[in-house]
Amino acid sequence: MSRLRGRTLTVLLITAAVLGLSTAAVYANAHGGRAHGTKHHGHPGPGRHGFPPSVQRFDLSGYKIETKYTLGRNTGNTFQQTYTASSVQGVPVAGPFVGTTFPPEDYVALPVGRKTLYVAWLDPTTHAIVDAFVMNFKTGVVFDYAPGSAQPESSGTVRVIAAGPNPIR
Repeated sequence: MSRLRGRTLTVLLITAAVLGLSTAAVYANAHGGRAHGTKHHGHPGPGRHGFPPSVQRFDLSGYKIETKYTLGRNTGNTFQQTYTASSVQGVPVAGPFVGTTFPPEDYVALPVGRKTLYVAWLDPTTHAIVDAFVMNFKTGVVFDYAPGSAQPESSGTVRVIAAGPNPIR
């Protein structure tokens, strides 16, 4: 197995574990920490106010999102991400990467918590993950993993510049 393939597999396994734990924590929180199936008078079920696990994709078309990095590989860079129904264009707007042209990528976005999305950018030809994000719009924090270097992780802030028709809940 090549080093890149092994590293990508490791990242996917770590991402799946983090998402699984995050989803479990959010789901448990939505149920007040009670065991599944127990009832508490007046507590809304997951269909009303909780956040049950889901694998339904989120359509980011019309969104412009800004990510500004203060930690990791992208420190000092700010990017604007413009989404359509199936693709995204990332453009550096501040920092050392300004002037770099990145190709448009396909993407998949999944809601993984309240106002939190997991977004994977995919190479349109090979469908390989070229960038993966966890974006928490409530706290304004972004975590970014871009495979292909010894230190591919970054973190910073995220904000919506322009919202699309689908609200991030």
